[in-house]
Amino acid sequence: MQLDVIPQIKHTKSDNFFLLAGPCAIEGEDMALRIAERVVEITNKLEIPYVFKGSFKKANRSRIDSFTGIGDEKALKILRKVSETFKVPTVTDIHEVSDATKAAEYVDVLQIPAFLVRQTDLVVAAAKTGKVVNLKKGQFMSPESMQHAVRKVSDSGSDKAWITDRGTMFGYQDMVVDFRGIPTMKQYAPVVLDVTHSLQQPNQSSGVTGGRPALIGTMARAGIAAGVDGLFMETHFDPANAKSDGANMLDLSLLEKLLADLATLRKAVNSL
Repeated sequence: MQLDVIPQIKHTKSDNFFLLAGPCAIEGEDMALRIAERVVEITNKLEIPYVFKGSFKKANRSRIDSFTGIGDEKALKILRKVSETFKVPTVTDIHEVSDATKAAEYVDVLQIPAFLVRQTDLVVAAAKTGKVVNLKKGQFMSPESMQHAVRKVSDSGSDKAWITDRGTMFGYQDMVVDFRGIPTMKQYAPVVLDVTHSLQQPNQSSGVTGGRPALIGTMARAGIAAGVDGLFMETHFDPANAKSDGANMLDLSLLEKLLADLATLRKAVNSL
């Protein structure tokens, strides 16, 4: 699929990678607008096609007392405001079949979480909205198996699918990315590397996921070198106090330098 089918996306002729970035969860309007404003500024400067990311709710949590959201409609309205304010498309993840039509009224891309990518009814419901469907590769799935998830989208009448690799479980408490899977999955759909979730350390005894954010640059550069079409990053101006996934998010103050380096690397890769 072509990026041009996404409303309001910019810089599609730049031959750059595209970027899905934003906070893990929508914590409030001010924080969402603040993050979006900065990322829009950077991506416009570097001519990177950009989609603002934010979860309107977090359903996959280890503990029942973990933050799950500020309310579905409230968070979705904030995503719409981000889009209207900065003229950028948005993406959010869905967890139930009923979420598909609800979220599709507010965002441009529907994301299927890795834990749920084999849920046929959910994938089909997302595809039938006509929105782009971002299929996260299950931590338990091979690259080759993702062709079947993409086929569920196409068999539902849509050719608007991406695959996002977010790592594979390595033991109980770590993730690893097998970069051999990138060219494999590119046979089925455009491929995105979820840089920050690939550095998670889940299943901690505390019930709070850990991470290795110091390796975000390394992981992102490896993804560009391996030929990914897009990158996914969660970023926050105060990761230590973020209400979800703070342990593996990129500090917003570091984003411009990283993206500038990645854009330079992308040009080198394109010249090969």
